[in-house]
Amino acid sequence: MSTPKNDIKSKNFEDACDEHFIQFPQIIDGKINTEKFLDAARGVVQIVNKFGKLFAPVKFDMQGNIEKLTTKYVADKEKQSTLHDMIILEKATGKNLIATDALMWLRRGLHMVHLFFEKIVEDHKTGNTTEDLGAFLKRSYKEALEPYHGWMAQQLFGLLSRMVPTRTQLLQALADEQKNRDDTILQELESFLVNLRENIQNLVTLYLEHSLENDAKV
Repeated sequence: MSTPKNDIKSKNFEDACDEHFIQFPQIIDGKINTEKFLDAARGVVQIVNKFGKLFAPVKFDMQGNIEKLTTKYVADKEKQSTLHDMIILEKATGKNLIATDALMWLRRGLHMVHLFFEKIVEDHKTGNTTEDLGAFLKRSYKEALEPYHGWMAQQLFGLLSRMVPTRTQLLQALADEQKNRDDTILQELESFLVNLRENIQNLVTLYLEHSLENDAKV
């Protein structure tokens, strides 16, 4: 039996996305595979690393939360094969909700990254691209993280928004310094954002359904 043309296109598109971005897992039976999610999250940390040294606090915060979740996961991979199983199992213990807190903050950080890249993709589609990405980062931070940050953290992100690479610099960094790859990178990025968005929305629902969201500022 021949493979439908649209399936070939879809497969090639996924392969292209995997060249520069590690895809977040498909949601199966309403749950997210823990190992695949953590692998993809590590990929995002590497992307943030390309923003420059000044973004080290963001990188290390995400990395720290990934490490906490990894430690929890390797303690019992079978029982915690999905993030949902991990968090519900931890909640049942009623104490030391380390993984629950780590996943909440990691999700918020991923949400900011998602919003930022989504704005870049949407901007590209207008045909009148913006070179200064500072406003995009500010708006993304305001929606995803600012409500949970105190004055010090807000000041830090205000500084970072002024230090974000230009559009040209960022896309070239994402392309591993290869030039004239903007269209390809943005196509890969748009594909990458689909599963990331679904993973974030799924986790938001999980935390709301089980009253796990903590709105306290840090």
